[in-house]
Amino acid sequence: MTLEKSALTLGYMPLTDCAPLVVAQRMGMAEARGLTLRLACQPSWATLRDRLLAGELDAAHALYGLPYGVQLGLGGPRHEMAVLMTLNQNGQGIALAQGMHGSVQSGDGLRRAIVAATRRLTLAHTFPTGTHAMWLYYWLAAHRIHPLRDVNTEVVPPPDMVGALARGELDGFCAGEPWPAAVEQAQSGYTLVSSAEIWPDHPEKVLATTRAFADTHPQTTIALTAALIEACRWLDHPAQREQAVPWIAEAIGVPEQLIAPRLIEGHGRGGRSHAARFYGRGGEVCYPWLSDGMWFLTQYRRWGLLDHDPDYLEVAEAVNRLDLYHEAARLADVDLPATPLRRSVLIDGRLWDGSDPQAYAASFAIRA
Repeated sequence: MTLEKSALTLGYMPLTDCAPLVVAQRMGMAEARGLTLRLACQPSWATLRDRLLAGELDAAHALYGLPYGVQLGLGGPRHEMAVLMTLNQNGQGIALAQGMHGSVQSGDGLRRAIVAATRRLTLAHTFPTGTHAMWLYYWLAAHRIHPLRDVNTEVVPPPDMVGALARGELDGFCAGEPWPAAVEQAQSGYTLVSSAEIWPDHPEKVLATTRAFADTHPQTTIALTAALIEACRWLDHPAQREQAVPWIAEAIGVPEQLIAPRLIEGHGRGGRSHAARFYGRGGEVCYPWLSDGMWFLTQYRRWGLLDHDPDYLEVAEAVNRLDLYHEAARLADVDLPATPLRRSVLIDGRLWDGSDPQAYAASFAIRA
């Protein structure tokens, strides 16, 4: 395989689930594919997006909804994007301020607190079209709390969540680890719910790039994806996660004790079942399921980010580059599913399988 470009700059945010990028560099998976990786930590998702579009980053660890939002021009510049693979499932959480710990231990408890409050509570997420916004909105609505009417929501970069909560600027937030764990260590907050309780084995971060980069550098893109699939496979062994903890802590700039427990064991009811998954059975985590991408579109429609129904499948097929993933999977010796759609049941008992996205988007009583 002749690579069009061998030295790549990959953007990432200071989150535990940047682990596949760190492992691919540290363990030599990228080098074995003829690639040299420079990992560049970013201060916010908006900055990561802008640097990716400007070509300062070749590819990035990205919120699943970030490339979809850019593809559709939601809240920023429109640009054709490419999702190359899923980097992980699960591994996020909703945290609340410590002062609420005695009275709020469930979504129903939060609803009662909102009704009783003398001011509107403020909850934060990390990016308007990103995963954390969608998990927060979906969880609130499942407990009959309207995320656009009953609370204030703000966008805050993940590393800034802990300080904002401690200063009383936020009543809670949804973000990726290690930041829910960090507020518990600081005794300024507590984790109320893990994201896996909202959608078990939900899609989370992806390897994203621009469509132009993928089309101009197909062999490089395939090699990079194969290396990261191999890193994800390596990470799905608990002992190897332990080995990766100091590398991830260094990349994020936090103490190892903020990374290890939830990376290895998870958090929430069921313990390990709530931990991040990087590979799963036969590499199922890594596959860029079209139904996962379509789900985000249904929620954009639900919450008024889209004023009409798109061609859900057409958008997902344009963004999720199954053609490149299939080649990378062949190199990494990973199985491919029989169908690009998967079935999931979310916290409210609704089945999502991608078969009728328009009806699904219209079916919610709580919506914009």
